[in-house]
Amino acid sequence: MVAQSFLKDFLTAFSRGASLYLSVREAREKLQGLEREHPCASLLPVICQNSAELPPTWTELGGKRSLLGQKVFISYCEGETERSLGNEFARALREAGQEALRAEEIVGLGENWPKRVEEELQKCDYLLLLLSERSATSEVTTKEIERAKELRESRPGGKPAILPIRVNFPPSSPLNYEQRGYLDRIGQRQWNGDEDTPAVLAEILKAVATGEMPNIEASSRLEEPATIAEDSAPLPVAEPELPEGQMELASRFYVERPPIESSCYETILNPGALIRIKAPRQMGKTSLLARIIQQGELEGYRTVSLNLQLTDRQILSRLDGFLKWLCASASQKLNLPEKLDDYWSVILGNNTSCTTYFERYLLANTDSPIVLALDEIDRVFEYREVADDFFALLRAWHEEAKNNAIWKKLRLAIAHSTEVYIPVNINQSPFNVGLAIELPEFRPEQVEDLAGRHRLSWGQSQVEQLMHLVGGHPFLVRVALYRIARQDITLEALLKTAATDASLYGDHLRRHWWNLQQNPELAEAFARVVSAREPVRLEPLQGFKLNSMGLVNLQNEGATPRCDLYRQYFQGIAASS
Repeated sequence: MVAQSFLKDFLTAFSRGASLYLSVREAREKLQGLEREHPCASLLPVICQNSAELPPTWTELGGKRSLLGQKVFISYCEGETERSLGNEFARALREAGQEALRAEEIVGLGENWPKRVEEELQKCDYLLLLLSERSATSEVTTKEIERAKELRESRPGGKPAILPIRVNFPPSSPLNYEQRGYLDRIGQRQWNGDEDTPAVLAEILKAVATGEMPNIEASSRLEEPATIAEDSAPLPVAEPELPEGQMELASRFYVERPPIESSCYETILNPGALIRIKAPRQMGKTSLLARIIQQGELEGYRTVSLNLQLTDRQILSRLDGFLKWLCASASQKLNLPEKLDDYWSVILGNNTSCTTYFERYLLANTDSPIVLALDEIDRVFEYREVADDFFALLRAWHEEAKNNAIWKKLRLAIAHSTEVYIPVNINQSPFNVGLAIELPEFRPEQVEDLAGRHRLSWGQSQVEQLMHLVGGHPFLVRVALYRIARQDITLEALLKTAATDASLYGDHLRRHWWNLQQNPELAEAFARVVSAREPVRLEPLQGFKLNSMGLVNLQNEGATPRCDLYRQYFQGIAASS
């Protein structure tokens, strides 16, 4: 019955002049009405483009239990192609007896949308991601992937499963660094046109109906170097290492803040050096770390760059697991085989074993110094027992370099967003020794210089207008200059629409609102800050966290909004609430 129905509808469409691919798609769509009576009916007719890959047989599909009522959350950045695909996939899933919801249907709910997205991610069985060029610059997309990964790690069933599809977005065009980390080793299907829809849709329906993920090669993309194009849009997440051969292009829009860079470059050459960089999110910590690493490489040093933002919670929550991850990751970066079993001793303990691994294996196997750069190190603050031992370990390594030649080869560079809000013994802390760097905002002359690099002939007036809106926030300034230089918008139009969801800052603002809604106490504290005309005194921990998010400035008198853009946008949310 299924085969007869498919053949009849296929021949009808093909005789009308429809292409082979469109005829198959039309016939398959009509088969979806038979799913409840004949589970997996619409999965069978597919076009095999690879003759070596046989399609599934009816027996193979019939032997599997068909899962109905699975919840699929479909996310994509706005675009006609993505919207059309999202609609088509949602319709097909519903006709196949599944539940499908597009994120676009939620975004129209005003200030309540972050709560609804969070609820849907917690309820869904699958997150269907339609990734496009816009996705790489989307902070909301990054947040969605991050939350899905966190939920998967915290649940026995590993839900939601993530199904990424690249829409006219080849593998040679990388996602941003955090997205690549969250999707590491998850297969990503390609969609390059309507002819790909039947096969891609068949894989989605089969995965949801049977619980079996598509068999797509899932190599690690995390270490792939990002390719920088002349007109690349600014990314919300910086690359931890500069792409080889593209240093000049990578530095075109990097703004130095003297004497910070020169101090770091000089310090990293010192035996046993320790550099600690503190600044809120998107202020340039990772970019500075990348340049410190690059300076080390120019001197012939070996380098290890690790971002703790991408580390699994299960690893961070246990000291032995975390220190073993650190040793294994460092081995991999140095192209050395992992030899944990040779150096780890339960009797001697984790700190001693980790120290032995570095001293007798990693440092002993190189004549060159090693630069160990650790980004987002404040993620460890959440795990007090791990933090106490780990930070004491870093301090001990730094102190050991004063008397031990082999430890002089280790150079440490660490970056964090917030104040150290956990009690740390001053004699066992790495946060009160070495070179301390706090990254300031851009000054007016730096913004004017950056405008010139975007080929904008700006004077004091335009610089003042932009800085009145976003201050010297590096990322917000760069986004504005990029879009104005491309003639996507004028400065005058930006100033009028900036604090709205439809503006070029809408994605950035929505991510902040989502983060705040996950922590009602922080949301309430920030609402008081944006509503006040004077600095507001906050609980220390609240102030530290809001500052690390980049939302407030902290002075002795209290907290103030980091820029007028945040004041305007969140005042509007408070008023509508």
